Amino acid sequence: MSDHFEAAPCGYVLVGQDGVIQRANAEFRRLVDREHEELVGAATLESLLSTGGRIYAETHLRPMLQHDGWVREVALDLVRPDHTRVPVLFNADTMTGEGPAFRAVVVETRERHRYEQDLRDATQRAERSSREAHALANALQRTLIPPAPPEVPFLQVAAAYRPAGDGSVVGGDFYDVFQVGPADWWVVLGDVSGKGIGAATVTSFVRHTVRALAFDHPDPAELLHELDRALHLDNTDHYCTVVLARLSRVGAGWTMCLALAGHPPALVRSSDGRVSELGILGTPVGLIADPSFTTVRHELRDETITFYTDGVTEAGGRADLFGEDRLHALLAKLPPDPAVVVEQLAQQAVQHQGGVAVDDIAVISFAPSDDASPH
Repeated sequence: MSDHFEAAPCGYVLVGQDGVIQRANAEFRRLVDREHEELVGAATLESLLSTGGRIYAETHLRPMLQHDGWVREVALDLVRPDHTRVPVLFNADTMTGEGPAFRAVVVETRERHRYEQDLRDATQRAERSSREAHALANALQRTLIPPAPPEVPFLQVAAAYRPAGDGSVVGGDFYDVFQVGPADWWVVLGDVSGKGIGAATVTSFVRHTVRALAFDHPDPAELLHELDRALHLDNTDHYCTVVLARLSRVGAGWTMCLALAGHPPALVRSSDGRVSELGILGTPVGLIADPSFTTVRHELRDETITFYTDGVTEAGGRADLFGEDRLHALLAKLPPDPAVVVEQLAQQAVQHQGGVAVDDIAVISFAPSDDASPH
């Protein structure tokens, strides 16, 4: 038994009625860095504690031992002769008879403290990284989703965007409206597969490549072929669905040339509320070796054209998806104002999901206007 006491892997002491240590094993002596004769019969347990520990022992530990007969896992600091502190967990219970008043076991917790500090540091780093990632996602999203489309003479243009979840993960949806000639504009809306920074870099690449190609490739299908080649050369695992249209002001009206790359057709709402689809389905860019794209030509009259991402139609409610039928019916009931159209489509799709979008939602809509002033 004596050997077990001496060789115990924890600090073990017996304290007499007068508070003086009667026995102290090797581990306890190591913890306080004192020899046997410095402790046994010569020192009290309280004298080996920090100032705060001594006060706590007098005001709490001894009364608790007297009242309950035990204390468990009290955090204290033992103090060595060089004033180094050794954090320990203190456990004790009283003893009956004329021998020691109580026995105590102390377990060093420096490694635990170090682990806890490492854990706190890691948590702080993770929180800081999360904040930085969120800020980066917001900054990236702002470059992909302009705050508002530019003002186009004789054309009303409006767009809406709703990020998935809390918006902390950057998505692949984007839209763009830009001018390539005195009376020529492009309207683009796309959705890159996946999410996160990787998808965002591809989204940025696609958006800027479309802008660069649009000046030399006025035909939308031809532009999509060039974009597909560029995306394959980029050697990415992401692909992209796109709907793009070149709008040319001819006389008092607009001519639209449109092509689809794996994207839902454009929706055309006529003045009498009828909704039809425009475009020939093509393959996503960057997905297969031999893609197919087709340009269709449309004379834009008293109509509202709407492009949208699948975050609208695939918005899942409790019973079903938002779906194309519901989208067409909603569009038919709305006024032909592009600003109202994009806001209502985005809002209704989010509401269908209980107020939180599962996927990013992007909508852009435009209609001819008789007014050349900014809208």
